[in-house]
Amino acid sequence: MSTTEYRANTRDMKFILHEMLKIEDTLLKREAFSEFGVDDVNMILDEAAKFAETVFGPINQEGDREGCKFDNGKVQVPKAYHEAYWKYIENGWNAIGIPADAGGQGAPSVLTTATGEMMTGASTSMGVYTGLTIGAARLIHSFGSDDLKNLYMEKMFSGEWAGTMQLTEPDAGSDVGAAKSVAKRAGDHYLISGTKMFISGAEQDLTENIIHAVLARVEGAPAGVKGLSLFIVPKILVNPDGSLGEPNDVNCGSIEEKIGMHASATCLMNLGENDNCRGYILGEEGQGIRLMFQMMNESRIGTALQGVALAGGAYLNSLSYAKERVQGVAIENARDPNASKVEIIKHPDVRRMLLTQKAYVEGMRAMLHYCAYHIDMAETAADKEEHDKHMGVAELLTPICKAYCTDMGFRCTELAIQTMGGSGCTADYPVEQHMRDLKPASIYEGTTGIQALDLLGRKVAMKGGSLFMNFISTLTEFVEAHKGNEAHKDLVAKLETGKDKLSEITMHLGSLSMGGDPLYPVLSATPYLFLFGDVLTAYLLTWQAVIAQEKLDALGKKPEEDAEAAFYSGKVMSARFFVNNLLPNAYGLIEGIMNGDRSALEIAEEAF
Repeated sequence: MSTTEYRANTRDMKFILHEMLKIEDTLLKREAFSEFGVDDVNMILDEAAKFAETVFGPINQEGDREGCKFDNGKVQVPKAYHEAYWKYIENGWNAIGIPADAGGQGAPSVLTTATGEMMTGASTSMGVYTGLTIGAARLIHSFGSDDLKNLYMEKMFSGEWAGTMQLTEPDAGSDVGAAKSVAKRAGDHYLISGTKMFISGAEQDLTENIIHAVLARVEGAPAGVKGLSLFIVPKILVNPDGSLGEPNDVNCGSIEEKIGMHASATCLMNLGENDNCRGYILGEEGQGIRLMFQMMNESRIGTALQGVALAGGAYLNSLSYAKERVQGVAIENARDPNASKVEIIKHPDVRRMLLTQKAYVEGMRAMLHYCAYHIDMAETAADKEEHDKHMGVAELLTPICKAYCTDMGFRCTELAIQTMGGSGCTADYPVEQHMRDLKPASIYEGTTGIQALDLLGRKVAMKGGSLFMNFISTLTEFVEAHKGNEAHKDLVAKLETGKDKLSEITMHLGSLSMGGDPLYPVLSATPYLFLFGDVLTAYLLTWQAVIAQEKLDALGKKPEEDAEAAFYSGKVMSARFFVNNLLPNAYGLIEGIMNGDRSALEIAEEAF
């Protein structure tokens, strides 16, 4: 592999889908996905990799350097993005996960998670435009009237028109309930007025129309999130016959200069400057935040995908570099002045950095596919009990996926740069862009702190704590099933300790909250989320190691002799390294939570 090109890891994706989750024995037997066989899944993965590597990959650096240009309310995306976008549309990649009743291929989420990782890893900014459109179109598909569906869905799902999500406002930020945008009833529509900021893709020249999903408060509605409603606001009004009419009163005031994602326009939007911005309600008045959560949750998983995609790309680039870069002698020959120089992958510290990246990337990739699998199983469940069981897993894990994958993914890109040394800091290699492009992901769609509050304050406590207890039961069943595994019983034992500590911490924080101390649990929420993420990753990697060891034993070959043996051996080593070297970091988080230190709460503001 080149040290400067994007390459997809389809072998790991196929391992997760077929050998770990075994979708052909479960998911693909469901009527909704019965048209997808193993060969179909593998073909789609291979073709997606080829497209990502040859179409999106080559425009990534060019797009970063050219960036978006703003002039008099209009945004120009990088020139190369136009041809790549329409190739994406023409090849049907936008339609792969679209419901069949809306003209798409209806592929399961586990498959679109894999293809999405490849497209996002190859060009993150492009992935923002395509992903937001599908999310906005799904809102109309789920909650729109027949008229709205007829006017908008086909052209959005086809990619002819784009879509966005408009929540954030200048004075509200992450406090969505403080939104000041107003909607006035005006016959069959509403007149929207307000300002939205940090809106990705809200103005661009890729498509002839952009359909915005906008949160606003109908006049007279109560304060807070309960008073918000959700509206479809087109950039250009659409006539009853589907043709484009007059421009709507929707204007881009500026775009942000950001740390990364330079080819993705982040816009300040002014709605109703001339009191003539038309919006069309989705659902009913006051349902806005509940309806928008569909797109928000999809976007949170999509943002988590950015973490995995960019970390994965950076890891493979740094791995290639380490195999090619010759510097220094082997440590055992350090005293020999005539010793030959070696590739840096032979140096112990470089190997540590590479295996750290590998373990996190493989664990996070498994985490997202595991979550997507349960979403698929829930959406195709035969009854409510089965639906609630699988959806409970997805609901519990969504904030962990979003926060853990974006934060730990960023650290992987940092390690990739460190592995490559000075070269990693230069624009000659893509890893510095990976790092810059990934940083915003831990902030938008709800910061890490917000995800932590959602996890500890909402998801863990949902349904009397049953979601959390069901997860612990899953880990307990795994531990009981494999504690006698001679090859991995030490890993299983350490996983069991992590599981028990997670339960203990959860009960401890819950008792503090119920005892009248809400501040300390909130202070501990983010460390708690990373503790949870570490235990979850340890579980998924140990699960993979058990499978890989069986396959490795059956092959009877050495990693140096056979590519498949090397792959399975790598899986085992990823798990061993994570559980033995990275999971112990969680015990420091435990100590920090349990010691009860309230310095951050008690320090005077003047003392900071």
